[in-house]
Parts: sequence; C-alpha cells; structure tokens
Amino acid sequence: MKYDARYKLSKCFDLLKAELACFLTELNTLSLTSAIVFKLPETKKGEENNDINQIAISTLTGKAALNLALTNYNRLFIHDSPQHISNKTAIRLPGALCFNLSVENYLGIKQQMETINKLKTELKNIVTHQSGIKKEQRFEFIHQQLHGLITLNAYRKINYVESPSSINFGWANKNIVNKVTKEQILERLHKNYQSEKAMSAYTKQQWRTLIEKEIQDLNSISNAAILKIQRPVKVQPIARVWYANEKQQVQYACPLPLLSFSSDTNHLTKLGTLTDYDINNIKIKHKPKNKKLKLIIARLHLYQEI
Repeated sequence: MKYDARYKLSKCFDLLKAELACFLTELNTLSLTSAIVFKLPETKKGEENNDINQIAISTLTGKAALNLALTNYNRLFIHDSPQHISNKTAIRLPGALCFNLSVENYLGIKQQMETINKLKTELKNIVTHQSGIKKEQRFEFIHQQLHGLITLNAYRKINYVESPSSINFGWANKNIVNKVTKEQILERLHKNYQSEKAMSAYTKQQWRTLIEKEIQDLNSISNAAILKIQRPVKVQPIARVWYANEKQQVQYACPLPLLSFSSDTNHLTKLGTLTDYDINNIKIKHKPKNKKLKLIIARLHLYQEI
C-alpha cells in the first residue's frame, strides 16, 4: 500500500507540475485589464512562532504584480525561496489579477484550473488517506519522494471569479474551535508521554514532567466537563468580492491573488487596496456572546466551558 501510494504521489505531482506550467504560460498571454498584489514581509527562520501585531505591506500593480503572482503560484519547493526565509511559514501574496478574454478561451482556461485543483485535491488525499500512514509520518513520506516540497503551497487551490463589480481586501482574525472529550485528550497525553521524542524546548525528563502535570490537571475536572480546543490562527488576508447585479458579496481567503475573468470588453472590475495590519486598530462589527472558558492546558489551547 505504501509503495503504491509513493508511486501515485510522484505521478500526481508530475501531472500537477505540467498542468501548472501550461496554465501559467497561458495566463501570461491573456489581456490583463488590471492587477494589484500586496507583498507581505518575509518570515525569517526562527521567527515562525512570533506574535503578529503589525504587518506593513508594499503594493505592486500592473505587469509587476502579474510577474510576482506567476512566480508565487509556482513556488512549490523550499529551494524556490531565499535561504534565510522560513520554510515552516506559508508564503502569502494577497491581491487580484483581472483578465479579458473570449468565451472560448475562458472555457479552456477554466478547464485547466479545474484540472489543477482536482490534482491538488488528489495529492492531499494520497498523503492523508490513501497512504495509510499516521499523521506524524506524513512529513517523511512526502519528502522521501518530493524533497523540499512546501505541502501547503502544493495543496492550495486556485480561486477564480467571473466578472465581479469590485474586489476589496481586508484582514481576518479567528480561532479554530473543536469540541473534544476528556478521554480523547487523555489518550493524546499518554501517547505524548510514551513517545521517545520530546518537544525541542525540553529534555526528555522535562517533557515527561510536563505531560504528567497536564494529565493531573485534566484528571482534576469532571468527566462530564465540556472541553474545547480553541486555537488562534494567525491573521489572514481576505478578498471580498461584490456582484452589484445580484447584490451579493462573497468572501475568499486570499493567500494568493484571486483571478478574475470577463468576456465583456467593457467590463472593468474595481480593485480596492489592503491597508497595513495593526492589531490595535481592529474594528469588530459584530462579536457574538461566547460562553465563559477556563484554560486547562495552555500548550494544547484546551479550555473548559463554565
């Protein structure tokens, strides 16, 4: 099964690379009506876990924006980036590229994008399901076949829209919240304790002492306690796409430029800008009432609902 999955992984990736190369070549020949991208500061090695309170961006437009976008769509390996840049943090280049093309050309390029996105889904499925390997073994499995692959970049789908009225940009702060049971967390902690590997910041003995304390803290609460893992996600750029005729707005995560296509030569999508991020200037329009939470295990972002 594992050997078969390795073969499938290599074959799928080779197809993805070929399709992506054809697509980017084709994209570069289209009539570019407008383009804007926002270059974020690079994350240096050792700074991956630093809190992000401010992000100063630089803006590129026109052909310069297109060229940088094409490079980033094809940035799949660690060696595609400078050596001082962290390979543990995903590269993000929010923005939008707008093209005018014939209906026939659009149908062709749409098929290319759908094929690429299917291959990206298949690549992820091979790693996470078909391989039959455990989560902690995935890194080794991937890099034995595709050394230096940036998996998130390889999995990221290409987002595209048709003739929107405007595209504006912003920042999203959110938490990933998952309900868990006491048994599930205890099982996880016992596996951590029995593992030969400790987190890099700890010696093996320090690691086991920490896990013992976490198990003790968890055992001190009721078996009926409602537990949640509430893990903060680093601030993300988003695109808000507005369709005036339908009076509808659609929001997209925007780690790479959103592609916009129109066969109407008179259509022009209005592109907004992205302001610098400052955690102290966040305006929350609507904040729902959340139930009170008590922190149980900080390392796991584990909380008890009270």
